[in-house]
Amino acid sequence: MKPKVAFICVHNSCRSQMAEALGKLFAADTFEAYSAGTELKDNINQDAVRIIRDLYDIDMNEKHKSKLLKDLPKVDIVIKMGCNVVCPFVLSKHTEDWGLDDPSGKSDEEFIRTAKTIEEKVKDLAKRIINKEIEL
Repeated sequence: MKPKVAFICVHNSCRSQMAEALGKLFAADTFEAYSAGTELKDNINQDAVRIIRDLYDIDMNEKHKSKLLKDLPKVDIVIKMGCNVVCPFVLSKHTEDWGLDDPSGKSDEEFIRTAKTIEEKVKDLAKRIINKEIEL
């Protein structure tokens, strides 16, 4: 059975949404990707939606919405996006903090840099799961 990975941050509107989308794109054969936060937003960040559509041809508006931690299934791995506040706690077998700055309100270049960093980290996470470097 594939491990379940939750990407979490406070609002579940930008970085964690991008990570969920890229997890599904690049690592669907290795893990199930979810995202959530401690507060709901009416809409996910439309700059993030546009950049992910431009770079990866994924329309996050179709399947993504802001979700709360309580909406998550039981997960094996928690990835904190870098909250700059006290990150929410979710019970898991493995937790790590990717420490990514929130690109909200910044330039497209910042969003692109964030997306590419998330892509690299998602691929690395999948590789570590496959190589059993993460104890589950």
